Amino acid sequence: MKWRLGLRGDNLETEICLKKVLFRLLDETTEIDAAVILAFDAVHDREGRMDRRQTHLYTKNDYVIELLQEHRKVLFGASIHPYRKDAIAELERCVKAGAVLVKWLPITQGMNPADPLCLPFYEAMAHYDIPLLCHTGGEKSLPNVAPETAPPILLLPALQRGVRVIAAHCGTRSAPREEDYVDQFARMAKDWEHLYGDTAALNLPTRSHAYHTIMNDPAVAAKIVHGSDWPILPVPPATIIGLPAAAETLLEMNWLRRDVLIKRQLGFDQAYWHRAAKVLKLNSRDSQASGQSPASFDS
Repeated sequence: MKWRLGLRGDNLETEICLKKVLFRLLDETTEIDAAVILAFDAVHDREGRMDRRQTHLYTKNDYVIELLQEHRKVLFGASIHPYRKDAIAELERCVKAGAVLVKWLPITQGMNPADPLCLPFYEAMAHYDIPLLCHTGGEKSLPNVAPETAPPILLLPALQRGVRVIAAHCGTRSAPREEDYVDQFARMAKDWEHLYGDTAALNLPTRSHAYHTIMNDPAVAAKIVHGSDWPILPVPPATIIGLPAAAETLLEMNWLRRDVLIKRQLGFDQAYWHRAAKVLKLNSRDSQASGQSPASFDS
């Protein structure tokens, strides 16, 4: 990943270089008005203790809060493990700091969305009216701590308590032989008004089959929001958009823009590009005052 992004050095030098790359991409990608930058909490056990041995990736909320102050396009995606003893207090702190959602990747972070331990956290999320962006389906970029947490159906307790939920990747598999949950997601999206799915990483060969399901059913298509999963590489689905269009799109080396171009070629409507603003309730006073439509967002 460091090689693909052109990052240098280790630790602090890499961090500084990564921030420069990210800010440059945000400046260049004029098709996107803002991007939700995601923190990533550590693994915690059911007693609320951090499990350093199982934690492969840990990006603190404070780091993203700092980025929020440094670039006008950055929106704060908090990450709070629901088993933490201070989970609700941390949620309140992040909401005050401007968080627009909470991000979970249960397979890697080790929480089960259907665990009764999550229920107080869901109640707090509903109180603060902040949505949950939760990974669904398989995962290959990061280690699997709890692979049994892939099914979207595990999000039912959150939905039952009124939490707006975005099922990242629409329940798609991450490898050919894995179980795929896109049909389960589609049924749930039609059953639950406040369940949405995103297109993050759907431009991967193992996940792009989902486009047929989510775009050919108008009721499901109306529940899809934009997501890029940057810095995961977007690969144009040649079997859908055609080989010439796929080859031309591969020439775009800005991966954020390439992801946008692919989805335009796939035929996503205008509502798709603005839906995240609605789901995250980001209609700013400036937009309302000027009469402009809600902006497009990426996470």
